Amino acid sequence: MGLNVESNIKTEPDAELVAIADYVTDYQVDQSAVLNTARYCLMDTLGCGVLALRYPECRKMMGPIIPGTIVPNGAHVPGTQFQLDPVQAAFNIGTMIRWLDYNDSWAAAEWGHPSDNLGGILAVADYASRVRLADGYKPLTVKDVLIAMIKAHEIQGILSLENSFNQVGLDHVILVKVATAAVVTEILGGVKEDIINAVSQAFVDGQPLRTYRHSPNTGSRKSWAAGDATSRAVKLALITMKGEMGYPSVLTTPTWGFYDTLFKGKKFKFNQKYGAYVMDHILFKVAYPAEFHAQTAIEAAVTLHPQVLIRLDDIERIELTTNQSAIRIISKEGELRNPADRDHCLQYMVAIGLLKGDLIADDYEYRMADDKRVDYLRAKMIVIEDEQYSEDYLNPNKRSIANAVQVFFNDGTSTQKIEVEYPLGHKKRREESIPLLLKKFKRNLSTRFPSQQSELIFDLCNDHDEFLKTPINEFVDLMTI
Repeated sequence: MGLNVESNIKTEPDAELVAIADYVTDYQVDQSAVLNTARYCLMDTLGCGVLALRYPECRKMMGPIIPGTIVPNGAHVPGTQFQLDPVQAAFNIGTMIRWLDYNDSWAAAEWGHPSDNLGGILAVADYASRVRLADGYKPLTVKDVLIAMIKAHEIQGILSLENSFNQVGLDHVILVKVATAAVVTEILGGVKEDIINAVSQAFVDGQPLRTYRHSPNTGSRKSWAAGDATSRAVKLALITMKGEMGYPSVLTTPTWGFYDTLFKGKKFKFNQKYGAYVMDHILFKVAYPAEFHAQTAIEAAVTLHPQVLIRLDDIERIELTTNQSAIRIISKEGELRNPADRDHCLQYMVAIGLLKGDLIADDYEYRMADDKRVDYLRAKMIVIEDEQYSEDYLNPNKRSIANAVQVFFNDGTSTQKIEVEYPLGHKKRREESIPLLLKKFKRNLSTRFPSQQSELIFDLCNDHDEFLKTPINEFVDLMTI
């Protein structure tokens, strides 16, 4: 081949794409335990979305692009009366799920929130079921949705384990796009070749920068970025199912492929095959609507609240001991300009815990942020990395997210150093967490639905066998106001 020409020999699909397609089509989810965890995940994720509808900034993002548009057999958006095309419905659902930073999390080389994929999964499953019914066929069931969730969690989570997208400036929602594209293509009737094509399209897309999550640009886009990603995946899947071609060597093509263009020439690394590991080890946010790396720090601060509140004026310094990932993402000084800025500030969240003995979504609004004691406490804080915390964070046998808080006073005394290694919602605290997770779901439902409707939803979700065989369109109808 000459120096001034490119080879146009057709290549085989990248092995990474084939592995995803093989997994989606061939893997059989037969573990009752992981289906049960997925059921809790579905409940919690929708509950977080319903709670977010209390906030005007979230509600303004809901509905069709053109006001008044209603789509025949369209997907319904839970907690609303909107009936939309599946692309816009996915954006709506994905946005409300992520708005309050209260849905599940995954901690690895690349952190993220695998339940973000439910935006596209639920929208497509609901839409496909309504079309099937109109054509005289059976609808999909809740079990079909749970299986799709397990597989989307797995794709996003396994890609995250050894591959840091934030290190090259890319936001983790790229993995939402990839995972959603894979599973919704199958829901739409796609075969392996279709899934390869749709996933290749997801990688071809220009990928979002992380700048909206970091100083000085932290803003509300981080609350709808996952909605955008999961809805884009739905669009790519629908285009693919119309017969649009894919790009088989999208990752590995020299110069123009994803690896050379956006990943500094490195290839993805994998330390395990796709299965059901991620859903089985998912991290639920049980207690606090906060970035997950802060959960244990808030828990420690809440423990110290009674001792600290009565001695606020005597504080000399506050030591926050944490891991490297928390420092990279949420340790910040200076003015916090909006709720999105505050819920990604470790110091702000710890200050609220020390002051209130709790933290709720309203604490990110201006009424709490204007309390001068918050910035007074933030100014007293010193953030220290514990290398063991950082190591244990990445240890596959631990996956801990440790933080410690200790307050020192001017007279030389101090509180005990409160260390919390595993947050509520971690698999190692699962038994302790589930009753609290159910209370959270019930509480969130009550913010949107009348009591009788809330009870019907809650009771159905708690009946494992009945819930799994419920047609997904009927369940979504139950969550419509």
